[in-house]
Amino acid sequence: MAAPEERDSPTEASQPVMEEEETKTFKDLGVTDVLCEACDQLGWTKPTKIQIEAIPLALQGRDIIGLAETGSGKTGAFALPILNALLETPQRLFALVLTPTRELAFQISEQFEALGSSIGVQSAVIVGGIDSMSQSLALAKKPHIIIATPGRLIDHLENTKGFNLRALKYLVMDEADRILNMDFETEVDKILKVIPRDRKTFLFSATMTKKVQKLQRAALKNPVKCAVSSKYQTVEKLQQYYIFIPSKFKDTYLVYILNELAGNSFMIFCSTCNNTQRTALLLRNLGFTAIPLHGQMSQSKRLGSLNKFKAKARSILLATDVASRGLDIPHVDVVVNFDIPTHSKDYIHRVGRTARAGRSGKAITFVTQYDVELFQRIEHLIGKKLPVFPTQDDEVMMLTERVAEAQRFARMELREHGEKKKRSREDAGDNDDTEGAIGVRNKVAGGKMKKRKGR
Repeated sequence: MAAPEERDSPTEASQPVMEEEETKTFKDLGVTDVLCEACDQLGWTKPTKIQIEAIPLALQGRDIIGLAETGSGKTGAFALPILNALLETPQRLFALVLTPTRELAFQISEQFEALGSSIGVQSAVIVGGIDSMSQSLALAKKPHIIIATPGRLIDHLENTKGFNLRALKYLVMDEADRILNMDFETEVDKILKVIPRDRKTFLFSATMTKKVQKLQRAALKNPVKCAVSSKYQTVEKLQQYYIFIPSKFKDTYLVYILNELAGNSFMIFCSTCNNTQRTALLLRNLGFTAIPLHGQMSQSKRLGSLNKFKAKARSILLATDVASRGLDIPHVDVVVNFDIPTHSKDYIHRVGRTARAGRSGKAITFVTQYDVELFQRIEHLIGKKLPVFPTQDDEVMMLTERVAEAQRFARMELREHGEKKKRSREDAGDNDDTEGAIGVRNKVAGGKMKKRKGR
């Protein structure tokens, strides 16, 4: 526990701007040669702002609170100091990284393994939705790094014989605000009780909420705060727009935009699993290569969807907010908020999937007659008025007939899929990537649409 006088005032990192001008490479930050080479191989030519601030302090052995916007290189900011320390004192079960979502856990694991490949680092991902037995075997091999969601980790701490974290040297809580918002507080408390007090702790979060402050007091000793964005903001190279439309024409406008911006890769955010699945089927029926990602899919299907999109085998990923945090897919050109987020902060995370690491990108938010207040809150949060995305309404209306037909087929497919699920639990989820699922697309005339000026 932190001493009372240290509790409320984490010391600020000193003059980051000066440091940034002087420091050009990872070697200058104090990272060992073998890890600098690994950074080169990953294409990390120079450290990001949060890395410039956090890495030297972490290498000095300080506890860190890192506040940085999404897409700012946070994973590198904690992975490099941990691997650096692991090289100096090699030990099994050396570090634990807690994350809110399964996809983020796999992504962090990939980065640890890529950075640590030349030094033989082993990591294990411990998340729900995957067979516990195989995870127990992975833990029995005592990996160096464990990346876990809190619930499943507690499960193993309580039920897996011989597994404990008494020798742990580093604890990282990534996206800490989201871990706590998802009501993992009791799990986090339990984990803090069974790991050594004498450890280094890194807390990374995009936003500093009251819950995060409370966690900081319980878990960190005299921390240094590294903040590279004090207010909520979106990246400068992100072009943001909105479209004001009647809610019954949302599908039609979505198809219009996909046609207008054809050739780009899209992430489309929906508010529910059902709407994600329905819209994916609708777009497939019109010949678009769309793929869903949501919480009701099995873990293997979720990873499959993500990998197909990352490999550019699919150009459209439809997702719930399960994909709004932390996922780094470099080639996302356009983010569409098909359903406006109810929490304004989620807007920042969603649009942060594009315009990453210095690239440009577009974000388009659909605003219906029911969303005006939510949209005003978003504008207030980011401190700017968004321009309208230009559309040709007559061209949009020409699509209504074909979209209505595709909607009908999507509803039929969803219904059939629901019945199949009831009949046989083993078949559940077989239609997630609905490629050739029922061949309904063939019934919708003419495959992918061309823009038509007239009939």
